[in-house]
Amino acid sequence: MSLSEDDVRRVARLSRLALTADELPRLQEDLSRILDLAAQLQAIDTRDVLPLAHPGSDQAPLRADLVSEQDHREAFQAVAPQVERGLYLVPRVIE
Repeated sequence: MSLSEDDVRRVARLSRLALTADELPRLQEDLSRILDLAAQLQAIDTRDVLPLAHPGSDQAPLRADLVSEQDHREAFQAVAPQVERGLYLVPRVIE
């Protein structure tokens, strides 16, 4: 499908694009090629193709739920200024 310069100007105006005279032929060619590609895609017979619910696999790969680091909680809380029942106590910020 070939677009005319008037078509390209109209699309540019609707898109609020300011085109120079030098940009117009290139944009005309690019848009025409895009529309040609869309026409090619429309011509493909997809009657026997099942629609996809999701482009990826339907199940996420799961990793084993294993502990990967040691528990340093006691060491960190030993040097904290204030701790109560395993929680860090901090000054109130919002009154």
